[in-house]
Amino acid sequence: MSRKLVNSICRKFPGAEVSDPWGGGHDAWKVGGKMFACIGAVMTGVSVKTDSVETAQMLIEAGVGVKAPYFHRSWVKLPWETPEDELRYRLTASYNLVRTSLTKKAQAELEADVQKPSARPRRSVKAR
Repeated sequence: MSRKLVNSICRKFPGAEVSDPWGGGHDAWKVGGKMFACIGAVMTGVSVKTDSVETAQMLIEAGVGVKAPYFHRSWVKLPWETPEDELRYRLTASYNLVRTSLTKKAQAELEADVQKPSARPRRSVKAR
């Protein structure tokens, strides 16, 4: 796993945006203004949200991740050694968890963005 791989996965989620809210080279991935993944400037992994403190603790005890520093206890940090399939699963679960916590209106706007057809250039029709 690498920052590049994490960013390539997160970039594909509808409505996902990256920012550096604290400066210094952090990649904070958000949907609807709420964070679902974060890579610190010098972190050795990516922090993701889980559905509960208990789930985070279970993942920590199973050796999947460690407590994410500076985050709530429901977050875990996945080390760079995490297998890609596990990484994709955890990033997707975190994204979905945050996305479903958004207002119905915000969720509908994300759906609308996904379903928009690609814009085709209009051909000009000359009057005869």
